[in-house]
Amino acid sequence: MRSFLILAPLALLAACGGGSEGNSAAPAAPVEGAAPPAGQQWSQVVSETPEGGYRMGNPNAPVKLVEYGSRTCPACGAFAREGFEPLTKLVETGKVSFEFRDFLIHGAPDVASGVLGRCGGPGTFFPLLEQMYANQAATLDKLQATPPEFQTRIQNLAPAQQVAAFAEQAGYIDFVKQRGIPEAQARQCLADMNTIQKLVGVTEKATEVQGTPTFLINGEKAEGAVSWAQVEAALKKAGA
Repeated sequence: MRSFLILAPLALLAACGGGSEGNSAAPAAPVEGAAPPAGQQWSQVVSETPEGGYRMGNPNAPVKLVEYGSRTCPACGAFAREGFEPLTKLVETGKVSFEFRDFLIHGAPDVASGVLGRCGGPGTFFPLLEQMYANQAATLDKLQATPPEFQTRIQNLAPAQQVAAFAEQAGYIDFVKQRGIPEAQARQCLADMNTIQKLVGVTEKATEVQGTPTFLINGEKAEGAVSWAQVEAALKKAGA
């Protein structure tokens, strides 16, 4: 696990690449266009999945989109900024569900953002994810400005302390404070080794993912799909 908690070279933050993965349960029986629970839209129906991600939408949607993404990956950020709104509209039809699984391609900074992204529970998961991507450029600037002595200092810290140090360096603690998660709660989340281990486990099990973003549609890799336009075309081909 510790290998994921050491900072990858910061130059890698500029390029994440693509990959493939076959880890997905068989889809449930389709219920196309099913109505959401009373008083809600499907985009408001969010739950943690057994695979360690968070899913938005109809759990029995006939088209299931899964993204393995890094919150510090520029390509993932570009997809989110362009695609989140139209993807949410597709989810609201009940025909498409969207699951996001944090893939720790950049080590401790991704652990820090992934942990804090879960800190408010299912209801805040996707709003925080969208806002982290909207704010990604400022976050990457802070990480790129990390002084060399910072890397030296954290080498002897425990994993949870490394994660907290990167959360501070990237400005993530103040970021979530401004969005309703108190600092004490944020720091408690960052110290939760169960959550850290869960995130590391998602990445370790995705042995065929070579880079981010990687998209699966009904368990099959969407070959060559990185941008929203490419993912949208693949979703339409699958019946969305």
